[in-house]
Amino acid sequence: MSVQKSEIFGLVKTRIDAHTMGLHAAAALLKDCGYNVIIAPLEIEDALGRLTDSSSQKKFLKWIKKNQISRLSFSYRLDPNDALSVLGGMVYLLKKNGLYESADAQIKSISFAGLKPACDKIDNEYKQRIQTFRGGESAEETLLIMGIPPEEIPSTITEGCKYDKQLLKFGEDIIKKEEYKKVKPLKRVSYPEFGTAKDTLEKRLDHNFEGGFQPLIRAHSGPYSPDLTRLQCIEQYKSWCKELAAAGYLDILSIGSSQLSQSEFGSNWEGKINGGGVPVNSEQEYSDIWYAARPMLVRTYSATKNLLPMAAMYERTINISWHALSLWWFNVLDGRGPNSLYDNLKEHIECMRFVAKTGKPVETNVPHHFAFRGCDDVTYIVSAYLAAKMAKKCGVKCFVLQNMLNTPRSTWGIQDLAKSRALISLIDGLKDSSFRVILQTRAGLDYFKPNIDEAKIQLAAVTAMMDDIDPNNTHSPDIIHVVSYSEAVHLATPDIINESIKITRASLDKYRELKKKGETPDAMTGEIRQRTFALESSARKVIEAMEKNIPNLYSPEGLYLAFVGGWLPVPELWSESDEFVYAKSWGTKLSKGGIVLTDRDIMITTDERIKRCLSNLQNAEYILKNTYFKGPK
Repeated sequence: MSVQKSEIFGLVKTRIDAHTMGLHAAAALLKDCGYNVIIAPLEIEDALGRLTDSSSQKKFLKWIKKNQISRLSFSYRLDPNDALSVLGGMVYLLKKNGLYESADAQIKSISFAGLKPACDKIDNEYKQRIQTFRGGESAEETLLIMGIPPEEIPSTITEGCKYDKQLLKFGEDIIKKEEYKKVKPLKRVSYPEFGTAKDTLEKRLDHNFEGGFQPLIRAHSGPYSPDLTRLQCIEQYKSWCKELAAAGYLDILSIGSSQLSQSEFGSNWEGKINGGGVPVNSEQEYSDIWYAARPMLVRTYSATKNLLPMAAMYERTINISWHALSLWWFNVLDGRGPNSLYDNLKEHIECMRFVAKTGKPVETNVPHHFAFRGCDDVTYIVSAYLAAKMAKKCGVKCFVLQNMLNTPRSTWGIQDLAKSRALISLIDGLKDSSFRVILQTRAGLDYFKPNIDEAKIQLAAVTAMMDDIDPNNTHSPDIIHVVSYSEAVHLATPDIINESIKITRASLDKYRELKKKGETPDAMTGEIRQRTFALESSARKVIEAMEKNIPNLYSPEGLYLAFVGGWLPVPELWSESDEFVYAKSWGTKLSKGGIVLTDRDIMITTDERIKRCLSNLQNAEYILKNTYFKGPK
């Protein structure tokens, strides 16, 4: 049933579910179409999570009636059984009070957004009476599923999504014809160090493949089964490594080590939860994995504590192709490690200086972690630049710039191109004879739909977008981190990884062939150029203000002040600590396919942003001093 313009949408989640970006993205789209949208406040989130309580029921019903909500959307991205239970309680309450599925009911429709298992359960229970969002829907798909008439979707959205639709059509052709299945491994240019303990990322790139430059392919793998012993898991992974190496499609193996491997390496794990990933717990096991993986290059996560000795161990055991460091992340801030934010910065910077002495590259897993916590696009760019410049100041000679596209997945393709180009332009300014930048692109962590056929199409489409970032440069990107098409459904096995690489290689070759004929979308439109200019200009202005006003910015203290002072907004940060109140005090929203900074839903200019951050600086310095430099009582 098509939605009338007078109707009001109510968007709600439970308080326990911290995922808010989907709700805000949907709200922004509906508002762009001219509809009234109300997002449930915290007290209603609490009530929804406790609908067995009569007072919670009254609160929830009062909210529905008072706001005259006629279209209700519920988001829950945690346990599927809990999702079905909460939704069932909500539907029962509404029906019992005559608000849903009755004559003249106030609620005309209910929709649900969540993980595939939850959507499957809800589809089975409600027989399509409740529409489900499984992830990966485009802006237009989202609106149509919510009942918005096609003629009510503004041209800014349909035109803004045109590039994405063109790429998906390209991807559909790739998958439908199945020619990717015939892709063979590329032949390498040989060199003496190939596959040995003296091999490096730079040598692989510089020698590359016969027939011309092709991106190196990286893939992440980390099988774990609670039904196997730890040693059996290691043996299984070594067999995977041998299988991937023998197939010859993968260039760089990324070991998906377990959380315990990163935080408790070498200790007794008895009674501790592995948390998924390969449970590596000795130097010999890392050495065995490297040997099984030859001639592939090998890398893995950095540790969450004792970074420097762990980095040295990676050098000894797997000849790590590059070190991945996260600066502000993988600590108490995101629950991934024991370090405080300041101590984490100190340890990561110390580790960078050590890596610089080894001559190995550094990758900073930074901008997408800000994006996971709801940052705006300017912050994504600024955080990456700060990390790159910090690496250079530590003496790092080669920097791997990871650029995660589709993050958040509501981002339009033309915005991704603009964001990528602004990011590359800024960091390219750091390049000189002693600082090399290697571009590594990848699809978003939650980009793929939980439908295998559609996910394969998306993989082909996002590969084409990677080629459009620098459309006239056949040497870009240097590395493609291939996210396997099965990621939204199940773990990628070696055969799925190899098939995903085939799709990527075939898509890249075909897209470049079509580009030469002028048969691909225009990736250099005036709108994309304007978006790029606006993002780069704002990012430069913020960086200049930070460098001018934050004492010794490129130090643990400076980068701490940048975060705590609110210069790098993370409105969806889970931490409740008062230490990070300024970092969380912002809002963001989807606007024309990009994420912008807001205050009470009103967009903030770059000048206003800087002014507010400057006003926070003195208090941020006080927090630093009194939290980490307070003397004995």
